[in-house]
Amino acid sequence: MAVAGSESPAAARRRRTRQAVKLTAAGAGAAAVTAAATTGVLFGQARQARRIIPSAEAPPPRCDGVYGAKLPGEPLTLVVLGDSTAAGYGVHRRRETPGALLATGLSRRLRRPVRLCRLAVVGSISSRLRYQVEDALELEPDLAVILIGANDVTHRTPISVAVRHLVEAVRALRAAGAEVVVGTCPDLGAIEPVKPPLRWLARRWSRQLAAAQTVAVVEAGGWTVSLGDLLGPRFATEPKRMFAWDRFHPSAEGYAMAVAALLPTALSALGATGEPRTTPARGEGVRSLPKAAQVAARHAGTEVSGAQVHGQERGAGGRWARLRRRRIFFGAGGNPQNPDDNPATVVPSTAAGKSTVEGAP
Repeated sequence: MAVAGSESPAAARRRRTRQAVKLTAAGAGAAAVTAAATTGVLFGQARQARRIIPSAEAPPPRCDGVYGAKLPGEPLTLVVLGDSTAAGYGVHRRRETPGALLATGLSRRLRRPVRLCRLAVVGSISSRLRYQVEDALELEPDLAVILIGANDVTHRTPISVAVRHLVEAVRALRAAGAEVVVGTCPDLGAIEPVKPPLRWLARRWSRQLAAAQTVAVVEAGGWTVSLGDLLGPRFATEPKRMFAWDRFHPSAEGYAMAVAALLPTALSALGATGEPRTTPARGEGVRSLPKAAQVAARHAGTEVSGAQVHGQERGAGGRWARLRRRRIFFGAGGNPQNPDDNPATVVPSTAAGKSTVEGAP
């Protein structure tokens, strides 16, 4: 017999259940309100960033042509594909575009002419690469450099979709005999007009796409270089120097810094690295491709390429990959008598504290 004022076990269970339901409902409601508020903040920040970052206006300067024309031998054909970063939006002179910088650096290092054709289009996303690839294949390129991904992040293209289109482009170029170097998605969280919490999400999305690009491109036979937050650390202290007027695209020095990271990998892909370093630096070495991709996404200037261990391309963790971190030095300059016909480039040096600035012959 129950004592007056006491509660039976069954009644106690029912009471606790009702309390749990009320707390769960309250928690769900609070979560929904928080999610809605966060979503509203993100949309508001996205609108503000679009207002601050102006739309593309004049196209970037043309940079097609033969670099190092007086050097002996048949020209090496270089094609540059991708988005506004590959096109060089944000600079005013052709010698400052990444295509011109790459072509000059290659011609100087290889001691042969380089024929450059820039097919990149401002605003491109990965799904539009196939049209650029179709034009590139007609040129029978020796080397293709692709910079893509930022617009896929801003358009929220599913990673699987963006990567699928990139892989199709790499495979088509490799099947035609071209070496392929991909500068993976930059870290949009390093862009100053993008504020938290949108900045944090942009960084996460950028790194996820960059890692997925790395895995897919290396599997397809290409090379990757992580651009990451290459410009981010210096933006806070030198924003007018490292970024263009729109505070989104790199400035001339920003592009020089990116090319300084890309050029050694382009030379390696062509079998002419000229860097006789035998001891891996800290953080370098061979590891599984997925692990290498994750590391590269977090460290700008990191090269990832296919590798073998004991003659095997694959291990228990999947494809083997070699990870190298490039030491980046850069500058700007050129022939003052004819700067537009004699673009300058930077040649990264493995010697600490040194940088080399070279112009086309």
